[in-house]
Amino acid sequence: MIRPYAYPPLVSVGSSSTSGVNMTKFSVVAISMLIFWMTAGAAAAGPAEFSYIEISNPFLRKIPIAIPLFKSTTQSPQEIQTARECADMLSESLEFTGYFKILDRAAFLEDPQKTGIVASAIKYRNWTAVGAELLVTGGIFVKDDFMEIELRLLDTFKEKLIYGRKYKASLKAQRQIILRFCDEVIFMLTGNRGIFESKIAFVSTGTGNKEIYICDFDGHNPQQYTHDKSISLFPAWSSDGQWMAYTSYSRGKPDIFIHHLHERRGVIVNKKGLGIAPSWMPGKFQLAATLSYSGDQEIYLLTGDGKIIKRLTNSRGIDVEPNWSPDGKRFAFTSKRSGTPQIYIKEIDTNRVERLTYEGRYNTQPCWSPKGDRIAYSGMNNGQNQIFTIDLDRKSPVQLTTDDQGDSEAPSWSPDGSLIVFSTTREGPSRIYVMTAYGTDQRRLLALPGEQTTPRWSPSGLSN
Repeated sequence: MIRPYAYPPLVSVGSSSTSGVNMTKFSVVAISMLIFWMTAGAAAAGPAEFSYIEISNPFLRKIPIAIPLFKSTTQSPQEIQTARECADMLSESLEFTGYFKILDRAAFLEDPQKTGIVASAIKYRNWTAVGAELLVTGGIFVKDDFMEIELRLLDTFKEKLIYGRKYKASLKAQRQIILRFCDEVIFMLTGNRGIFESKIAFVSTGTGNKEIYICDFDGHNPQQYTHDKSISLFPAWSSDGQWMAYTSYSRGKPDIFIHHLHERRGVIVNKKGLGIAPSWMPGKFQLAATLSYSGDQEIYLLTGDGKIIKRLTNSRGIDVEPNWSPDGKRFAFTSKRSGTPQIYIKEIDTNRVERLTYEGRYNTQPCWSPKGDRIAYSGMNNGQNQIFTIDLDRKSPVQLTTDDQGDSEAPSWSPDGSLIVFSTTREGPSRIYVMTAYGTDQRRLLALPGEQTTPRWSPSGLSN
């Protein structure tokens, strides 16, 4: 049975439901704060010429980058403070990617406050002398609640402007501005769009129940999404970022809830038995999920309105945790058809099924990389769950987390494929961590009351 469902608005962490912020209103306000943005200086070249970062390189060398405090136009206290906040935010956001080594400002030989920010005014030897290969300069003007900020990315060795842009907006929009510029920086250096307009959904027990929360890509601005006062699990983003599907026990058994993220509408798929682990099909208003109304746990294809299209698996062992390939032609899933949980791949057109994992007796939670070349999953090793990736050509698994740091589970790729978010008990209670796609730079994303588990990264291009 499919039931329409209306749900309460989002609330900020620590706020009561009466003071919450509706996600629809929040997005509109965020957009309205950005009055307009315009090009101040054309990029010196396209991303093809400036191939600084090869994101598929597992031995990636971090590029030393200098980000001095931005130049204040009027030297007013508010302007100086805003300039520092923006420079610090830009440093933190670029460092988060794992591509850069942020240089210590105390070592700088030149102060853009005195020399200016345009390319012709910069003494590049002062920056190469401190090891900077890239330089970001900024100038800012603040009046009342309005700001103008000009940002430039420069190559210190070639003494060239790579990219420059001027933004005009409300002061409240400074985070959106900085993240927009960071996204352009990554595009110019890699040829790929970054992660700065993406979000992460996860489960937290901070209220005493398992509820789904949503935060920005770097853990900022966590907000409670569900208010079921029960158990909510397995958040899943649609490929356009407009819909969220998840499992909830709020009606006494596990049912699949499908919500529009910005509008108060959705459905509940509450057939007999359980409904768990939904996964949206790329580019379509369809999703796969595990249902047990026929007796065994099998994977079905549903419309976004919750209607069953067809059954996708049929075996004696349970089939759960579907996850689609980027082209939507195959899906990975966990099955016990061989006796122990292992990961399989099924082709939709041919119905061909291939077993993917053979090492280890307990492999679950597959997640397909955005490029389609690897699958991340959770595998048991020495009695603990760890994160692995497996190359689909070579079929060789690589362990990314270590056995001496607790359980690590539920991997999910960033939309550009450069990072993996996961949950881990290395601190005791389960926390959300992030690492590069090759297992380096493992660090905590955020810490809230209770435990945080099963993160899922959204597509890119969502409003901040």
